[in-house]
Amino acid sequence: MSRHSHAYKVLNRLIAKAIHRYDMISDGDRIAVGLSGGKDSLTLLWSLAERRRRVPVRYELFPIYVDPGFGGGFEDGLADTCRQLNLALTVDRTNHGIVAHSPANRENPCFLCARLRRKRLFEIARDLGCAKLALGHNKDDVIETLFLNICYAGEISTMVPRQEFFGGRFVVIRPLAMVDEKSILRFAGTQRFPRFSNPCPSAGATKRSEIKIMLEELYRSNRKIKGNIYRSMSHVKMAYLLKQR
Repeated sequence: MSRHSHAYKVLNRLIAKAIHRYDMISDGDRIAVGLSGGKDSLTLLWSLAERRRRVPVRYELFPIYVDPGFGGGFEDGLADTCRQLNLALTVDRTNHGIVAHSPANRENPCFLCARLRRKRLFEIARDLGCAKLALGHNKDDVIETLFLNICYAGEISTMVPRQEFFGGRFVVIRPLAMVDEKSILRFAGTQRFPRFSNPCPSAGATKRSEIKIMLEELYRSNRKIKGNIYRSMSHVKMAYLLKQR
């Protein structure tokens, strides 16, 4: 078995498991796919496009890139990648990143930028006639978000694989939610996806980066820890949590 086929089989099995378990895709869906230029969103788009050729469920894909406005963008490279998959990229140029890093913003830059980006993704998806938005968050992102919310928001919550908005009229899906980041790295390497440099001044210096470093230390001490943390989010004993104030 080649390295490519093994990496693909691992990825495909976990994506299929997530899609079926959380009822992510139905026949006739028009699905917007949020692209960032990173390995996760490129892997997501490639996987969903490839999957259409193998499954009886019919759906359409509409990749979207929201440019945060830092300059040195990579929309041309993303558009080329989409064309190779017979898909047309929608590009939205914004100043979200500039605003989020300005003195006028009293919030965390990443929090505000992410919120503004998601709002635009919702709006563009609506304009394209899509009732679903696929995002490239992986298993590590789900775990890191749990710890981010515990440490900095004072709540126990995370991003979920399937999340409804506006009374169920719009749905966010995360088909990579059960896939380890390392598996995505291996697969992206075999596919030789283009590598785009992140122009954000906060790249690699965020609270999420700090949480990631902390968790990696834990994982090195015991290989079962990551799986246990992930499973704990669907095995909550409410009787052993503090009562709400």
